[in-house]
Amino acid sequence: MNWSAEAEAKLKEIPFFVRPAVRKRIEKLASEAGHDGVDLAFYEEAKAQFGQK
Repeated sequence: MNWSAEAEAKLKEIPFFVRPAVRKRIEKLASEAGHDGVDLAFYEEAKAQFGQK
């Protein structure tokens, strides 16, 4: 799945030991929503669903 540079940069702010799980979960949400990539807006929306700000 393609990630925008902005979304990728935000992902790198997450601690390395949980980053793969977060990436997988966001990609699953994006896929279920019919997206073929993750942009910053979708990243923020997905993070909000996780209860994060």
